[in-house]
Amino acid sequence: MARYTDASCKLCRREGEKLFLKGQRCYSNKCAIARRSFAPGQHGQSRKKVSEYGIQLREKQKTRRFYGVLEKQFRKIYATADKMKGKTGENLLALLELRLDNVVYRMGLASSRAEARQLVNHGHFTVNGKKANIPSMFLVAGDVLEVKDSSRASVKFKDMAERTLPKWLSFDYNNLKGSVVQTPERQDVDLEVKEHLIVELYSK
Repeated sequence: MARYTDASCKLCRREGEKLFLKGQRCYSNKCAIARRSFAPGQHGQSRKKVSEYGIQLREKQKTRRFYGVLEKQFRKIYATADKMKGKTGENLLALLELRLDNVVYRMGLASSRAEARQLVNHGHFTVNGKKANIPSMFLVAGDVLEVKDSSRASVKFKDMAERTLPKWLSFDYNNLKGSVVQTPERQDVDLEVKEHLIVELYSK
């Protein structure tokens, strides 16, 4: 499985905002954005005039990196969103939210999406009673996600504290079982992104 293996904090610095790629570290004073709020590299502090294409590219890169998706995967998700009814940009964000790794993260079972992907890869969850170890798997309304019986004794899942969930998800922290209540809507996405710029980029 292809994945990004370079420093995660460089991605936040390049986009100029926190993408919350490293869990609790992003909320501490160790966050790279707090210490060095300029882009990485030799010319990171220089001011450059950004073209219309550059603005569109940055929105796409920010969204892709926020969800931890590689370029080829992102293009496939966009192509699927483009074929769906409704606004392509909103469909794109809904599909990204419905990825299994993101759902695990949103339910509070992991401190970051990267950790969520690792937990999924290691086979800690089931979806509708069946083994689910593919992070890119899309869930739909009504799907039930549960921590496997053999994983419940893990320190990771013991004494989990309840957290506020987005309205499109529900989770029972006592039984380590949750479900997708509905398809996420645009207002449920907490990433500040102008998705129409991504649509314009791919429509060229």
